[in-house]
Amino acid sequence: MPKVRTKDIVEKFKLELVSGEEGINRPITMSDISRPGIEIAGYFEFYPAERIQLLGKTELSFFGMLSDAERASRMERLCTDITPAIIVTRDIEVPKELIEASERESVPVLRVGMKTTRFSSRLTNYLESKLAPTTAVHGVLVDVYGIGVLITGKSGVGKSETALELVKRGHRLVADDCVEIRQEDQDTLVGSSPDLIEHLLEIRGLGIINVMTLFGAGAVRSNKRITLVMNLEIWDSKKQYDRLGLDEEKMRIIDTDIPKLTIPVRPGRNLAVIIEVAAMNFRLKRMGVNAAQQFTERLSDVIEDGDHDEI
Repeated sequence: MPKVRTKDIVEKFKLELVSGEEGINRPITMSDISRPGIEIAGYFEFYPAERIQLLGKTELSFFGMLSDAERASRMERLCTDITPAIIVTRDIEVPKELIEASERESVPVLRVGMKTTRFSSRLTNYLESKLAPTTAVHGVLVDVYGIGVLITGKSGVGKSETALELVKRGHRLVADDCVEIRQEDQDTLVGSSPDLIEHLLEIRGLGIINVMTLFGAGAVRSNKRITLVMNLEIWDSKKQYDRLGLDEEKMRIIDTDIPKLTIPVRPGRNLAVIIEVAAMNFRLKRMGVNAAQQFTERLSDVIEDGDHDEI
């Protein structure tokens, strides 16, 4: 099933359906929008028929200068069996040639009062969001000091309990157990919760709790850009863990690499505090302050100087 159909944008933007109602369920497969000025001038060699076509003041003013035969021909070629919709902006009167051609080919012709550029921008943003690549990850997403932290790990390692402690410390829950992720840009991943479990946390031994009911609306948010992955794993004494913070792991989600830290879990470790500090340290790194790198440089200077007493 396509993610977006023409009827979805009719409802979203309250568009007026002028003609071609039979095609209201046509799928929209791309977020790119076409303004077919050159096609109305007669050049259809590279006509992107699979896009939504947007007709504004410029296109329709030129269209009015054509002969009757040209007007009928251009609108006939504009309406194809794969064109999702043709939208007329500024509440401009829809040419009768377009209405006739759209009825024959069942291409929905819609009208909106908004200016062409503004509507094009809003429609593009909506389609990019709806048509973005998506995936689902088992984990918990929390907004910690403005950093979207995706907490991953095997079942029972303590992800939800850690999230609960973070919420108690004033941070905000986005999703528990299943995080739906969409790629909104080349390097932008946005996570949200499935509607069924939004605002809910599952705590073993306690059951399901509603975070918004218990802690208030300020303890939750509907979505958040993911910028850091914290992977929790049971402490393995045979494994070597990074003690300086110089190693930088990445986790690939869809087409984006996200910085990843692996945190060993064992009794007595306050994971919520560790994640808080990791988020703050991540912000510092983005500002150009890398404590591990500074320590390594100082250590190298001391070794080169031969002054081992300072170590």
